[in-house]
Amino acid sequence: MTAISEEQDRSRDPYPSRLPEERFLPRKDKIVWSQWRPDAPLTAQQADRFDRDGFLILNDVFSAAEVEALKAESAALRGGERPLMEGSVITEPGSDEVRTVFKLPEQSPLFDRLARDRRLAGIASFLLGDDVYVHQSRLNYKPGFTGKEFYWHSDFETWHAEDGMPRMRAVSASLLLTDNDALNGPLMLMPGSHKHFVACVGATPQDNHKSSLKKQEVGVPSHAALARLAEAHGITAATGKAGTLVFFDCNTMHGSNGNITPFSRSNAFFVFNAVSNRLEEPFAAPKARPDFLAERGKPAAIEIANGKLA
Repeated sequence: MTAISEEQDRSRDPYPSRLPEERFLPRKDKIVWSQWRPDAPLTAQQADRFDRDGFLILNDVFSAAEVEALKAESAALRGGERPLMEGSVITEPGSDEVRTVFKLPEQSPLFDRLARDRRLAGIASFLLGDDVYVHQSRLNYKPGFTGKEFYWHSDFETWHAEDGMPRMRAVSASLLLTDNDALNGPLMLMPGSHKHFVACVGATPQDNHKSSLKKQEVGVPSHAALARLAEAHGITAATGKAGTLVFFDCNTMHGSNGNITPFSRSNAFFVFNAVSNRLEEPFAAPKARPDFLAERGKPAAIEIANGKLA
């Protein structure tokens, strides 16, 4: 069976979605999977904040030299100075401007080192209480004047429905490669929204990723559901200088506005999944998405590394 479609199969799915009617379902998984200890990579207060809000904003984690090296590598990937894997580049709707570059560790030794760095993978492993691997990685760009929005969504809803991620045991790490302020389309998150799963309406079209990567229209909550979450939890903009690191839970509702300022916005994303949470068949899609969007098969745990990137 390639997707859960019959009622008896849906009854075994803890997070059914793509349904005839929208539903709010309670979260059935932990948020912070490790017991805090003095040698943890986060303080007790930071771990509690992530558990409460579903995200954490960390400043001054990387040196200026490291940030500059990552910015230069990002520009090289975007500018065609590196050979890129076929299908790994997504352009903006209606233009040839680069929107996203996927599979960063496979295409850049520097970003491979970043994915294994204790400041990312070590924190992810602590939050998830398990060895971790990279489920997905990408550079997200918003060029000045023309950068389009990323509409509100829960990543887990898509990863569960279309990739077959069984449980909420994954976390994203977003490293700001340019200054993100209130004007140039920063990541916005709804604190506390990770404690509710919004089961979305509508069946998944064949090859939905081909359009959803440019503009997501399936697997997104209704205006009423988003208003309910925003009224209950508010909205926080993850602003900061280049080098700011944002961790957010796989089920935290998030999105970003378009960028009509002259100032581009660029962030690197690494999605860490627990090795015990390996992908199954999609729960609500005709077939699994390509592997540049979701690492399939038996995952190899990251060997977490120490040391500076530059």
